[in-house]
Amino acid sequence: MQAVKRILVVIDPTQEEQVALTRASLIAGFIECELHLLVCEDRQDYSDLLARLRVEQDAKGVRCSVTQDWHHNLTDTICRAVTREGCDLVVKQHRPDNPLRKALLTPDDWKLLRYCPAPVLMVKTGDSWLKGNVLAAVDVGNHDDQHHILHDTIVSHAADIAEMVGGQLHLVSAHPAPMLSSADPDYQLKERIAADYLEKAGQYTDQYGIDAAHLHIAEGPADFLVPDVASKIGASVTVIGTVARKGLAGALIGNTAEVVLDQLGSDVLVLKPEDTLAHLESLLEK
Repeated sequence: MQAVKRILVVIDPTQEEQVALTRASLIAGFIECELHLLVCEDRQDYSDLLARLRVEQDAKGVRCSVTQDWHHNLTDTICRAVTREGCDLVVKQHRPDNPLRKALLTPDDWKLLRYCPAPVLMVKTGDSWLKGNVLAAVDVGNHDDQHHILHDTIVSHAADIAEMVGGQLHLVSAHPAPMLSSADPDYQLKERIAADYLEKAGQYTDQYGIDAAHLHIAEGPADFLVPDVASKIGASVTVIGTVARKGLAGALIGNTAEVVLDQLGSDVLVLKPEDTLAHLESLLEK
């Protein structure tokens, strides 16, 4: 989080309370970075609103710039602004889509998680993070290099946030059910699978001093376990990873970050592998 120098805050002019701005302003105060406020709209002029919000941030000692813009859709507008303004993090309020609409169309926030060339913090509430629990969600059983780097990034960011707010760091990882047909005997017994995941999680518990009571390894799908653990520990923010998906696979499969977004009651920080971010940036430049 300390590497963040500029935060893009998506302002929703239909909302009286700007919870995304409140959260971004507090983060900016901690890490001493700038804010850029963006209204994604072309049907009405919101310069007065942006001017007022800018004055309010100036009074708090937070450096702030503002724009109103629109490029075809919400996701394109935000992604272009991220590149143009040189932002390292996007903060946006998340409001769940209508279930029928979600069944027919990919939600805007899902698209943003897939294609944004910067980490995205989806703000769910205005509750304080101070002294709260921070949950890092990883899959320690995934061995490929890209996911390994992503998991390191997730836990590192979660640890930074926990230190920043004086909170407690927790780690969750879901493991698969035993499979008698598996060629690996270690995956035929539940106890062996759990022991294997606990051993692999040890690199994080050792490096970040995560207490055993704060390590949550259990059988089941991640999109069920992560919200369940976040609810039980009262997580202030959950840090999770995602990969960009395109075409039919993206429409039908999605990924854990997208699926749990509406289920989590806490704020959600979504990260991507660095090479994925670089690829998205190159696409935007074209």
